[in-house]
Amino acid sequence: MDVEKLLERMQSRRDYAGQLEHLEHLPAREGQYAEPSKPLSPLVASLLDRHGIESLYTHQVESLEAARNDRDMVVVTGTASGKTLCYNLPILEAVTNDFDARALYLFPTKALAQDQLKGLLSLVQGDQAMAARVRPGVYDGDTPTAQRRRIRNEANLVLTNPDMLHAGILPYHPKWATLFADLRYIVIDEVHTYRGILGAHVAAVLRRIDRICRHYGSNPVYLSASATIANPGELVSDLLGRDVQVIDNDGSPRGRKFFALWNPMPLGTDALARRSANDDAVSWLTESMEAGGQALAFTRTRQAAELVHRYAKRELETRHSPLAEQVRAYRGGYLPNERREMEQDLFAGRLRGVATTNALELGIDIGSLDVAILVGYPGTIASCWQQAGRSGRRADDSLAVLLAGNEPVDQYLLRHPQYFFAQSPEHAVVDANNPYVLAKHLKAAAFELPLTAEDLQLFGPLAEPIAEVLRDENQLTQVEEQYFCPGGQNPAVGVSLRHMSDNTFSIVCIKHQRISRDLYTSGSPPLVEQGHEVIANVDAISAPELVYPEAVYLHGGDTFLVRELDLNGKVAYVERRETDYYTQAVLESNVLITSKRDECGSQIHGEVGYGELDVSWQTVAFKKIKFETRENIGLGPVDIPAQNLATTGTWVTPNDAVRATLKGEGLRASEGVCGMRNLAVVALPLVAMCDSRDLGGVVDAKNLGRSSMILYDRYPGGLGYCQKGFDHILRLLEICLEMVADCPCDDGCPSCVGLPNLRPAIHSDPDLTRGHPIPNKQATRRLLELLLGCDTTAAEPLATTMIDTQ
Repeated sequence: MDVEKLLERMQSRRDYAGQLEHLEHLPAREGQYAEPSKPLSPLVASLLDRHGIESLYTHQVESLEAARNDRDMVVVTGTASGKTLCYNLPILEAVTNDFDARALYLFPTKALAQDQLKGLLSLVQGDQAMAARVRPGVYDGDTPTAQRRRIRNEANLVLTNPDMLHAGILPYHPKWATLFADLRYIVIDEVHTYRGILGAHVAAVLRRIDRICRHYGSNPVYLSASATIANPGELVSDLLGRDVQVIDNDGSPRGRKFFALWNPMPLGTDALARRSANDDAVSWLTESMEAGGQALAFTRTRQAAELVHRYAKRELETRHSPLAEQVRAYRGGYLPNERREMEQDLFAGRLRGVATTNALELGIDIGSLDVAILVGYPGTIASCWQQAGRSGRRADDSLAVLLAGNEPVDQYLLRHPQYFFAQSPEHAVVDANNPYVLAKHLKAAAFELPLTAEDLQLFGPLAEPIAEVLRDENQLTQVEEQYFCPGGQNPAVGVSLRHMSDNTFSIVCIKHQRISRDLYTSGSPPLVEQGHEVIANVDAISAPELVYPEAVYLHGGDTFLVRELDLNGKVAYVERRETDYYTQAVLESNVLITSKRDECGSQIHGEVGYGELDVSWQTVAFKKIKFETRENIGLGPVDIPAQNLATTGTWVTPNDAVRATLKGEGLRASEGVCGMRNLAVVALPLVAMCDSRDLGGVVDAKNLGRSSMILYDRYPGGLGYCQKGFDHILRLLEICLEMVADCPCDDGCPSCVGLPNLRPAIHSDPDLTRGHPIPNKQATRRLLELLLGCDTTAAEPLATTMIDTQ
């Protein structure tokens, strides 16, 4: 596809009004090559030669040397830079030199494991000598029972995911004794994804596998691969609990890439209310397809992916284009067979356009794509480059387009493109000492082997007191100096690594009206009747916000009306219903500060605290939103019990002098605090590598006696995001001030102090944030100036205050 012609095509449309605000040209780059200090074994060298690999990139050689010297390492290079060979080369060398050598591969998704299996099998195809030595097998929840024993006994390269390692391998380690005794390498691919709640769990799982390996007498080397982040060494060290070597000299070549920053056009005469990024995504997706390209549109939410797919399909149908049958939506919640089919269709070119969530951000090989469309800033610069890297995975020209939303960060990036293209990516945050996570994994570890005092040290300083609490609650049994897990049930089975809740709901499409019954008091899970179909799953925390009675559930471009939500049975019953609207949950929340861990009052003119919180929220109503116009056409009540969360957070309370100054200027402190909260929720991800949807925020006067901003992590026990905000409160408030001062509006808008889309998170339509009341911009700006003790002109530019966030 001709990228420059596509850009001309978009700028020649009748609705073009200068939306292209910046076009960055990233030049092609020549490859840099090197030779290993010791030649590759003849078998491995012959294998590479048959696949046309005559030379190795510099980072591949550096990785090989580190592995040969038994150094744990992490490779940090761009998309499609040959990172896979960085960990496969030393493993191939090991299995050709030692028939008993084993390696364990960890991928964040099943799809990536299957993709790597295909790559390994393709690599050794036609080479009998290597095929006898390279015996890979995928071991995950989809592996048939008949194959599991063969993989345990015969495979020397076991490909799995942290979830299966956690619940299906480590608890049954005697069956895997050969693997653990001869384990030479552990691969952690896409290691940058292991942050937040998943990272906290994976850190504990890795400590458990270290313990099992030690039991069997092995000490494997960790080979990790990461997208470009600012602190890969720190992240992997936190995950492993030991130092690693960072390899970041990218020697791979690349083709030309064009990166466009696109601001949807204003609506009417209001320059601050802009057309939806979803609508512009439809234009980019359909035009890219009709120009002969293959395109991905990355949305921030599942609902947005469904909407973009629906609108794009309709647009192509109105043009009578056969391409209407070649556009799909791809997201979490679809059944595995649906996702695998779409991945294959993408790779084969049968699908020309896909609206997706970040589910396709990771490195599964879906072929050579031409255009990556980012529908709104995805939350981190690292994610931007990961998504943009899905186009141009070969040497051809490619295009990435960032379609700005109304959020403050989106608009800031378009006004300051040099920050986006020059800024080092953010620091990933992982808390390996989350007490809720540790408690679950200490029970799992005690089930695997008795826990000793030495083992507890492996899990960190909180492990011993947590083990004592578990003992006192009869969840662990202590015999002399060891802890045992009572009973014969595997405690890991009920622990999800990826969600706040360990439970999931099934979404069942019913074929006829079911008999009415009590939704919340049924004693046992209802059976799926014959003819009914499970179409998707959703985690238990999200279910009351997504599939409440009378909600419209979007799936595959179709609309389903929720008839019942059985909270005890964990089933939502839906029926296919054509509607001209979708629904959005209305939530209420409450926060109680239960203890204060730390405070600092000298940095700003107010109180700043960090501590433990109890948060509750409840779906109390829903809005009906017209598909095309997004008009609110009705409101309905919802009666669902509240959900509770014990977490950590940080708060800011202006002092009396600041409040008095605001009052003297005719401004209300409460409105300024509200605007500050809205800004802080979207600014904190620029300090800690998280998503604004990982955060909650309220304006509250009950806890501290005055209007205060309270931010919290949306995960049990907290994950360190708000602690990072507390540690860098000056930087965080400076970012907020820069954002509000930089916005060209007069009275406040969704691009500065307007309410961010806090919840519901992954299931919401970001365009609906426009309808919320907007706090007073001047009150927000003056509050931030007074808290910081400066005028707006004294605030340091955002781009210079964010380089070091450690």
